Amino acid sequence: MYETEYKRKFLVVIDETPECDRALTFAAYRVKRTGGVVVLMSVVQRPEFIGLGVEDVLRAEAVEEAERNLDARLARLRDIGDIKVESVIREGEGPEQIENVIGEDRDIAILVLAASTSTDGPGPLVMHFAGRANALPIPLTVVPGRMSDEEIIAIC
Repeated sequence: MYETEYKRKFLVVIDETPECDRALTFAAYRVKRTGGVVVLMSVVQRPEFIGLGVEDVLRAEAVEEAERNLDARLARLRDIGDIKVESVIREGEGPEQIENVIGEDRDIAILVLAASTSTDGPGPLVMHFAGRANALPIPLTVVPGRMSDEEIIAIC
């Protein structure tokens, strides 16, 4: 029987938030130091029904924006060094799609999120997954959003 080699993967959700870069820095430097793969995931919302063809245009624009966000993070990873990267774009609700990706890829070993610096709380994904940490089949790492790159690198 042929088995592929296990590659520990760090799943990082990519969006427009500044804290997303905190999670990316953490995952990138952990992979750089200990090996593995960084999986960049972007989730686009399903467009509401507006009229024939409009949903397709909205969907295409959302995917294009997600690809731009992923490309910017890929460029940042190239600056950090030789890091193996995969990327995935899903459509739907963020938490559900994140759980689906984790369920589909047995090599994903850690979900890395960063807490928001907002006074409104740590952010919807952190709240969702921290509140349900026992439901995840993998560890959740939450990086404080106020940490600098230097502070993050020092603990990796």
